[in-house]
Amino acid sequence: MKERTKLLIIAAGFLAAYYIPWDHEVIRRSGLEAFLMLQDYARQHVLTCLIPAFFIAGAIAVFVSQASVLKYFGAQANKILSYSVASVSGTVLAVCSCTVLPLFAGIYVRGAGIGPATAFLYSGPAINVLAIVLTAKVLGWQLGLARAVGAVIFAILAGLIMAFIYRKDDANRTAGQIYLPDEDAKTRKLWQNALYMVTMVLILVFAAFAKPAADDAALWKILFAVKWYLTGVLLVILGVMLKTWFLKDELTSWVRATWGFMKLIVPLLLVGVLVAGFLLGRPGHPALIPESVIAGLVGGNSLWANLFASISGALMYFATLTEVPILQGLLGAGMGQGPALSLLLAGPALSLPSMLTLSGIMGVKKTLTYCAIVVAMSSAAGMAYGWLMG
Repeated sequence: MKERTKLLIIAAGFLAAYYIPWDHEVIRRSGLEAFLMLQDYARQHVLTCLIPAFFIAGAIAVFVSQASVLKYFGAQANKILSYSVASVSGTVLAVCSCTVLPLFAGIYVRGAGIGPATAFLYSGPAINVLAIVLTAKVLGWQLGLARAVGAVIFAILAGLIMAFIYRKDDANRTAGQIYLPDEDAKTRKLWQNALYMVTMVLILVFAAFAKPAADDAALWKILFAVKWYLTGVLLVILGVMLKTWFLKDELTSWVRATWGFMKLIVPLLLVGVLVAGFLLGRPGHPALIPESVIAGLVGGNSLWANLFASISGALMYFATLTEVPILQGLLGAGMGQGPALSLLLAGPALSLPSMLTLSGIMGVKKTLTYCAIVVAMSSAAGMAYGWLMG
């Protein structure tokens, strides 16, 4: 961090402490909501979502060869294969906009092109099978179908647009890559590395598995009931793999890489959660900007209503599946069908915490471009859907 940036942060902290009327009731409530949201995030996501995601990111950085990442996700990779895999990854990873960040950082730092990496970044939280099913049941099959189709298309389009805009940066990154032989082959076979990665992904999936609604399919309820047993078995299997297949130096490198991602992501993420909590609060708990104000601005199907819904969704933090009951309340308060889809397409994939963290991974310029693409596409899709439903 540059010295000028440090000075600006210190100055901003001083001005906030000096001028913000902390004794005002709304400000005090908003401050309390900020820390309550941080507590909710720590309790619901850090141990079961973020920690497994960090270890997966560290494993990608250490054990997945750079040549493999470049072959399937690099700027010169087969576009059909790379975008197809990246755009449907959310069907496996039921993660929120913040939990996907370590995974995105892992493949991006390892050499993945900005296009496939961005497609993965969007699809991870957006294409959640359980969330789409819940959307269809609670909000109507039309909105559920529109969300599913829109999320897959958006993942691909966002990736392609980012790849086009930053094609020179991708070319420079590719030119600077050093192709090294895959040293992992000396100690482990390909299927062993694959099984190791799959086991960690399954640990993330089951540990983060959200509680299904009362009227959900029996399969989801059974999986939720046995999630910790499955997670425990997978952890034992992982421990056996680490003990028998890996060298001590490899495990040390894995832990160091994981710690590197944590240092990069966690501070910005925590600051983002606090800011989001201060401005918007938790669902059902008013903060500086009450939900009633947002609901009053997203009625009808105007360009403003869809744009505001997209921007609001992009700034709000949605834990996995929480966007559905929030939308149910907003629709009951007069929200239009178009803005509802706009928020569904922008909200789960973006949040203020994720934006701040992304800026530290791929830079402020690329982050702003990605956010603008998602907001613009979500607004356009919402208007089109509102027109069709009207």
